[in-house]
Amino acid sequence: MRFSLWQPGRLLSKKNVKGWVRLTLGDMGGFRNMKSKWAGKTWGTLGDSITAANGYQPLVQDALGFSRVHNYGVGGCPMTAGGERDYGATTHVGRSIENTLDCVTIFAGVNDFRLDKPLGAIGTLDPCTFYGAYASLIEDILVKNPLCRLNLWTPLHRDKDGYDIHYVNAAGYRLCDYAEAVAALGRIYALPVLDLYAQSGLNKLTLSNFTTDGLHPNEAGHRRIADMAISFLRGL
Repeated sequence: MRFSLWQPGRLLSKKNVKGWVRLTLGDMGGFRNMKSKWAGKTWGTLGDSITAANGYQPLVQDALGFSRVHNYGVGGCPMTAGGERDYGATTHVGRSIENTLDCVTIFAGVNDFRLDKPLGAIGTLDPCTFYGAYASLIEDILVKNPLCRLNLWTPLHRDKDGYDIHYVNAAGYRLCDYAEAVAALGRIYALPVLDLYAQSGLNKLTLSNFTTDGLHPNEAGHRRIADMAISFLRGL
């Protein structure tokens, strides 16, 4: 399929346009990426198994033209330090990422809810609380790489193993409390927040269509995340 330049009332051709151009579908992909502010830039993604699955990243990369994407996701691990999964806590992993990345995304919180991690207090840096672990990671990244476009994503809804959005965990919190904590940290540090919790459309009625088990996105789920992320990152 080919496209010709057109003006109302007439098709432009070689006879009336100097330097007449035809665009193939293949050309359009490159043209789209040339217009993206992220073309040729690097992106680091921090998070849990949803990030580690590497489902949404290639879709975003193809649309926005990132030259390299670094996947730092660790399955089954929370943001918060401590406990049996401390080895993969995002607050630890994030301190060892490249400090020259152009864009860094933090997508965490659902495992903190599942593993009963305490929220702690906003304004503190205790890595054994969700607020403290998240805030200390934000500060570490921005001190090392102040020019990067750091952005935060709230967790998606879930309905697995009895843990849904209505369940109160052993620490006394619902999933929405962790999502709100992410949004609050975005306000404190003036960082953009992609609110997947409130705007993704994944809920108790649709999770079976977008996930394999009520938690982990399937192909359609990763496409939904990517579609939202593409629009979000274009606006930064």
